[in-house]
Amino acid sequence: MAEIVRMPKLSDTMTEGVVAKWHKKVGDKVSEGDLLADIETDKATMEFESFVDGTLLHIGIPEGGTSPVDTILAIFGDEGEDFSALLQDAPAEVETKEEAPAGNAATPVVAATIDVAGIKADIIKMPKLSDTMTEGVVAKWHKKVGDKVSEGDLLADIETDKATMEFESFEAGVLLHIGVEAGGSAPVDEVLAIIGEKGADVDTLLKANAQGEPAQVEAVVAAPVAKTVEVLKTQSSAPKVQSSSNGRVMASPLAKKLAADKNINLSMVTGSGDGGRIIKRDIENYNGGGATQTFVGVESFTEEPVSQMRKAIARSLGASKFSAPHFYLTMDIDMDSAIAARASINEVAPVKISFNDMVIKAVAAALKKHPVINSAWQEDTIRRNEHINVGVAVSVEDGLLVPVVRFADGKTLSQISVEVKDYAVRAKAKKLQPEDWEGSTFTISNLGMFGIESFTAIINTPNACILAVGGTKQIPVVKNGMVVPGNVMKVTLSCDHRVVDGVSGSMFLKDFKKFMENPVVLLGAQNI
Repeated sequence: MAEIVRMPKLSDTMTEGVVAKWHKKVGDKVSEGDLLADIETDKATMEFESFVDGTLLHIGIPEGGTSPVDTILAIFGDEGEDFSALLQDAPAEVETKEEAPAGNAATPVVAATIDVAGIKADIIKMPKLSDTMTEGVVAKWHKKVGDKVSEGDLLADIETDKATMEFESFEAGVLLHIGVEAGGSAPVDEVLAIIGEKGADVDTLLKANAQGEPAQVEAVVAAPVAKTVEVLKTQSSAPKVQSSSNGRVMASPLAKKLAADKNINLSMVTGSGDGGRIIKRDIENYNGGGATQTFVGVESFTEEPVSQMRKAIARSLGASKFSAPHFYLTMDIDMDSAIAARASINEVAPVKISFNDMVIKAVAAALKKHPVINSAWQEDTIRRNEHINVGVAVSVEDGLLVPVVRFADGKTLSQISVEVKDYAVRAKAKKLQPEDWEGSTFTISNLGMFGIESFTAIINTPNACILAVGGTKQIPVVKNGMVVPGNVMKVTLSCDHRVVDGVSGSMFLKDFKKFMENPVVLLGAQNI
């Protein structure tokens, strides 16, 4: 549905704005955060970012045009959308906004009883940074009372109803007063801060403001308006200039912050943004010689539809991660004995045995000793599975499948090996059946063959645990008081804290470690 963006109130005294430049044209796609236009207020020319996504359907104020605050600046929506009904309300809205000042002018000014003419300080009010903003939250102050402030300095981060925006100072002087503390909120036009000469009478200014005495304050800022307009014309006729005639460098707030962090003089940097504006990449590429080495690339992407498998994975793992309170236990496994045992086993085994086959067998043996790990959360009950079905994560083109080695505790290494290999072949050929991946009581995810040292895995519901197996790495280890080369494998057990406690998980890992480090304990001749 089409949405109106209105002329924002970008300064505390702003009643109308001039569109100095449009950075988008009708028909352009616009994303939230894109630079939409340069708008001249009564104090400065500011960059106005879009708060909405969509196609720019209508420009209400042409370049160089002036319009009161809250009149239609632009309309966004879907390409080709009819927005004529929105424009029919425009005249009434403009008239409403124009009538208000006249009414205020006829109202008796109580503040005239308080003389603020000699006070060299300005009140900064909560700006209206979006068309629907009624109040703002000060997320962070970048200055504190007593700090010197220059025009264009980042003053505060202000959270609107649509985004958190950086608010720059329009005034130069000392920050004398903060009206809204960090984390606090205030309506639009409430006192945000006071900036002026050190020692200025802040209390009198606040009293005058509370009594509705804007005249003297407005007089302070009225004079520069004509000058600002002149600056606008200069900028419009020469879009490549990177600073205004008052010496202010045209740079994004982020660029200013990065420059300050890196102690870079912005006047020495050449801007590559619109109108010579200095942006983030200019600071990052600055080489100290007064010029930037800017790489100009082309943004591109492709989109592909989400497969049904990926949708199922997203639903399942999303539900698991955000419903089950995960905690993680990591342990190092000495693989020297397992390596030697595997070599010996493969000399007599009818099929080639992998380390993953040994992990499955060791997991099954440890689960038999620790049935709490072989459980499932069912809201009102906890299911203690007496059978041991080990799911093994297998990578396929669209994601992951978890075929199940059923009754793994009763199967030999050779039987496990044949079954896992068959599952892997059928999974890649998309020939697995639902019964092949249903009914697991525990899951293993092994990424060691990809060089991953350690990782954490999301529990495969309704299981209570999943074991993440990393690769075996040769590192120095201490054996019999001597530092010798050793082969170590890291494993991490993810546990559902609703079912499994830390001690239970640790005892399971302890026995798993014992079986992997002492294969003779795990295996007999019948298990090969």
